[in-house]
Amino acid sequence: MSRIGNKPISVPDGVEIKIDGSKITVKGPQGTLEREIHKNISLEMKENVITVTRKDDEPENRSLHGLTRTLINNMIIGVKEGFSKELQVNGVGYRVQKEGNNLKMALGFSHPVLFDAPEGITFDVPNANTIIVKGINKELVGQTAAVIRTKRPPEVYGGKGIKYADEVIRRKEGKTGK
Repeated sequence: MSRIGNKPISVPDGVEIKIDGSKITVKGPQGTLEREIHKNISLEMKENVITVTRKDDEPENRSLHGLTRTLINNMIIGVKEGFSKELQVNGVGYRVQKEGNNLKMALGFSHPVLFDAPEGITFDVPNANTIIVKGINKELVGQTAAVIRTKRPPEVYGGKGIKYADEVIRRKEGKTGK
């Protein structure tokens, strides 16, 4: 029995949902999201409550049941409130600037690193060492933050690099071990 998949999804005011066969469209104040639903999963909407059901108890369908419910719930939260991820840039001379809708980062290389924003993503740079990635698609926000982090991952000896705001870097001692 799926604990997550069986939870009903309540649709808040201001969010409009359209179920068309295996396609769901969610429209809200922040924007519109669409997603294809697997053929073995069915959706039913009654009085602003969506229920997700599966065809049978095959292992694949059981795993898709909770996943589909969570994806739809994230779509509703995204178009209502949006998602954000915060990154911090640590290091001497490391800084970030916003140019239009893109990022220009000085990360200790001989050249600035330019990062173009994917469609549906906006950047907020409150100071020279903080990047906030915002968007309505949770998957795209997380992926964009991960790609930015790969430009200069945090290193364990000096602590320099780009890290998530809530990430803890385990520091190592240097060669001397003092």
